[in-house]
Amino acid sequence: MTSLRVAVVQQASGLEPEANRRLLAELTPDGADLVVFPEAFARDFGEAGSDVSAYAEPLDGPFAHEVAAAAAEHATTVVAGMFEPGEDPGRPFNTLVVRGAADAAYRKIHLYDSFGYRESDRLTAGPTEPVVVEVGGFTLGLMTCYDLRFPELARALVDRGAEAIVVPAAWVAGDRKVDHWRTLVRARAIENTVYVVAAGQPAPRYTGHSLVVDPLGDVLAECGDGPEVLTAVLDHTVLERARRTNPSLANRRL
Repeated sequence: MTSLRVAVVQQASGLEPEANRRLLAELTPDGADLVVFPEAFARDFGEAGSDVSAYAEPLDGPFAHEVAAAAAEHATTVVAGMFEPGEDPGRPFNTLVVRGAADAAYRKIHLYDSFGYRESDRLTAGPTEPVVVEVGGFTLGLMTCYDLRFPELARALVDRGAEAIVVPAAWVAGDRKVDHWRTLVRARAIENTVYVVAAGQPAPRYTGHSLVVDPLGDVLAECGDGPEVLTAVLDHTVLERARRTNPSLANRRL
């Protein structure tokens, strides 16, 4: 396949897991090869610093089952965020579950100990091995929210073949935050000559502005700050042309 049709669902998750599962089932669209929901879609983080361990589910639990069911019903691959039990029962993983053409999980490496938050107090960081999956002839690298601020992870994904980076997020609103989000999404695309598919939760708690950026940094589609579904097409021909125009990966010396 030379192109990949993607849909990004910018929707808020609530505090009731069953309602979020229904929402995922209702909002998964037809006609996409890849559907990306935000971080923590199985259950929102709740109040800052609150314990989320009671809402952690295994990768064969109700939320992952609903992700798989939605992927099967709509003939697509779905990526969505959840909390997953770890070795420390009080500090689960912040996990992306992938179901459909690929069956995978990515546990968030960089925890959000920044801007007055301490995600590491209630969550466990995942192993530092980058995760890539194959969907529709594209190699996709996975990262979550705060991971976006660490360019070395994006480069490690590209070194493992990533042609697009998928970034579910719950990017907390605040001063400069929309600007940081948009700048970092575009920077990761430009410096790595990859597509970036970034799915955020909407305002008021989060910034919204989910977007898809091409390998030269052009924004193909972008949401506002409210609930919305956006679509875009990733094209191998565009990727190959961008890497000829800007062969920065080939020109690296470090």
